[in-house]
Amino acid sequence: MSTKDFIEKDYYKVLGVPKDATEAEIKKAYRKLAREFHPDANKGNAKAEDRFKEVSEANDILGDPKKRKEYDEARALFGNGGFRPGPGAGGAGTFNFDLGDLFGGAPQGGAGGAGGGFGGGLGDVFGGLFNRGGAGTGTRTQPRRGQDIESEVTLSFTEAVDGATVPLRMSSQSPCKACSGTGDANGTPRVCPTCVGTGQVARGSGGGFSLTDPCPDCKGRGLMAENPCEICKGSGRAKSSRTMQVRIPAGVSDGQRIRLRGKGAPGERGGPAGDLYVVVHVGAHPVFGRKGDNLTVTVPVTFAEAALGGEVKVPTLGGPPVTLKVPPGTPNGRTMRARGKGAVRKDGTRGDLLVTVEVTVPANVTGKARDALEAYREATAGEDPRAELFQAAKGA
Repeated sequence: MSTKDFIEKDYYKVLGVPKDATEAEIKKAYRKLAREFHPDANKGNAKAEDRFKEVSEANDILGDPKKRKEYDEARALFGNGGFRPGPGAGGAGTFNFDLGDLFGGAPQGGAGGAGGGFGGGLGDVFGGLFNRGGAGTGTRTQPRRGQDIESEVTLSFTEAVDGATVPLRMSSQSPCKACSGTGDANGTPRVCPTCVGTGQVARGSGGGFSLTDPCPDCKGRGLMAENPCEICKGSGRAKSSRTMQVRIPAGVSDGQRIRLRGKGAPGERGGPAGDLYVVVHVGAHPVFGRKGDNLTVTVPVTFAEAALGGEVKVPTLGGPPVTLKVPPGTPNGRTMRARGKGAVRKDGTRGDLLVTVEVTVPANVTGKARDALEAYREATAGEDPRAELFQAAKGA
């Protein structure tokens, strides 16, 4: 706030009290208005937020006897024409003072006479009101973004593939219900005198530059509680739990971290909510596996099916089985593909189902089956499937 703004503002009018109001009357008026216009009670209402800041600023001046006295004297002096802005006058500019009005005495010869000017920075006169010089930093309390929250959820294999809406119970910091987020047991915090409500303090970094840090006294809130709330200890934030229905998109994988914008902790003073990060854990399936966007399954086939070829039915996840043709002479471990029967991709299409053939060997062979295998062994007695293996071993 500039010095000009400070002089022109009628803080008594802001609080709706007469100029001779007592400290108790000022405090009562401030509490009533602070409750009415507090940001947590008027979410998204910029006018109410500005009104709350204006009321807090007025209370910061009139609620302090020393500041109130300086303010009254400055207003009285200005009202009598004691300050006349000179060329280029501003918040930190130079003003011409009438020495007779200033000191209540006769014009001083050699000091400019009755109409003479004397250079004085208003920051020197009013700097004590805000614990700062004439630089005129703003007193607007900035909105604060809510904290990010991280949670975990465990899905079944099918839910991860198809997507699911799951209840998620979360704990986070939100406005304290006991004090309506003000931090004050009476619901009437005051503007922090250290940062004057900005929530930030400047520090020099050398070379003419300055940096800002969160105010150490109000922890960046811009407000301080005269009577700290017992629940939140004056912070205005308290731990709360809530249950949300969270939609997990189809196709998530085990260990994936999903970001849900604006689903984290609520912000302060109209600030946006933080984000929610959900780490997904996926359970195993007794039949299917997963490789990227593709699902995998192992299907047993008989020796005859592998040797002579045939058709086999293959189960799919959540759908009817599909029929695959097994070519004659299919070896154990060969993988075939059923297109479009896999996991859902980001673009809405599906991956494939990778079917691996596993040739089964019966534990006991009797009757006609045994006779047939004996005949097959005699018919292939001259073949040695291990000949190439030994040949390769010799040549290595």
